[in-house]
Amino acid sequence: MAVKWTPDLSVGVSQIDEQHKLWFEKANELFEAGKEQRAKDYIKTLLDFLDEYTKQHFRDEEAYMKEIRYPELDAQTKAHASFVNDLTKLKNDYNNAGGNILVILNANKMVINWLTNHIRNMDKKIGDYVKTLNK
Repeated sequence: MAVKWTPDLSVGVSQIDEQHKLWFEKANELFEAGKEQRAKDYIKTLLDFLDEYTKQHFRDEEAYMKEIRYPELDAQTKAHASFVNDLTKLKNDYNNAGGNILVILNANKMVINWLTNHIRNMDKKIGDYVKTLNK
């Protein structure tokens, strides 16, 4: 089940949107690997990427929110910390069980849920707030 970035997921802040697009690319690589029976090999690559890239993205996003004095920064920071904890658990599951199907399914679910729900429900509000600053 591929997940694609679409314009309705745009936050309206180019740096954040570009980073989100790369997340979608990596998620789609995992789905393609799964279709081609390569998901077990690819999952470690994806988890390593997510670990590194996610932390960088969150640092960038949180720095931007501080800069613009975004009022929901605390909620965003908590959501980001929760995702990092989920990712740590997933990496531990992978390290303990290897690339079994459950780990692969959990990775897919986590990435899809995060990308779509967090962006639509939380990150888009950043863009809405930025629009109020430019009036």
